[in-house]
Amino acid sequence: MQVWTVANQKGGVGKTTTSVALGGLAAEAGLRVLLVDIDPQGSLSCYFRQNPDEIRDSAFTLFDNATAINHNLVEKIILPTPFANLHLLPASTALATLERKAVGGGMGLVLSRSLAAVASEYDLAIIDCPPQLGVLMINAIAACSQLIIPVQTEFLAIKGLERILHTLNMMGKSRKQALLYHILPTMYDRRTQASVTSLRTIRNKYGEQVWAGKIPIDTRFRDASKAGLPPHLFDANSRGVIAYRSLLQFLNTANARQLQQAGMQ
Repeated sequence: MQVWTVANQKGGVGKTTTSVALGGLAAEAGLRVLLVDIDPQGSLSCYFRQNPDEIRDSAFTLFDNATAINHNLVEKIILPTPFANLHLLPASTALATLERKAVGGGMGLVLSRSLAAVASEYDLAIIDCPPQLGVLMINAIAACSQLIIPVQTEFLAIKGLERILHTLNMMGKSRKQALLYHILPTMYDRRTQASVTSLRTIRNKYGEQVWAGKIPIDTRFRDASKAGLPPHLFDANSRGVIAYRSLLQFLNTANARQLQQAGMQ
């Protein structure tokens, strides 16, 4: 099972939209997809009509039972969605208490072990992260094979990008191999100078780490969320969905290249 993490240390940059759009398109292509919500705000869970304030079993359950993770525990938390090949591991607001619980350490690989327990049942897991550096984001980065960093094409979002890349540099020292990551320009509006200038700045500064495409501003994303549908099922021909189809193809190619390189080592 491949694990992709969608993360940035700034909110409102399109993390949940990216998770749902990529997950929906991968499921449409026949992959068995698990969407994993570890954000205490539970935006991904809410997208699929789960209430993070009321849900009983959630990602929090995994951390609350960190020493007893097994297939049965993880399986009972995972929920079906109305869409073929697409399942959800939901979040609860209780996740916000984890930082206090994790003071003594020992929680950095909870998500890795949880996903490993159900790896034979899915082809792809996509993790939607909270916008803060802490035990949850560290778990998500430690668990993934590819990191996707959505960055809104505006100045403040670029500052958030600098912070998460600094985090990656720190975490890279403890990994056996460098983490494959891609910077994803989002909410691009070619009509505004701020968006055009920000995109140029990102590309000039980070070069090949930036995906060659961009995700445009698209009101159909908001409409799809309101309807509770993955964007491609709401409007398969919207410009945003077309961009995410291109992104998924790129990520699959990058993943295949990474596996090939690993096999040659």
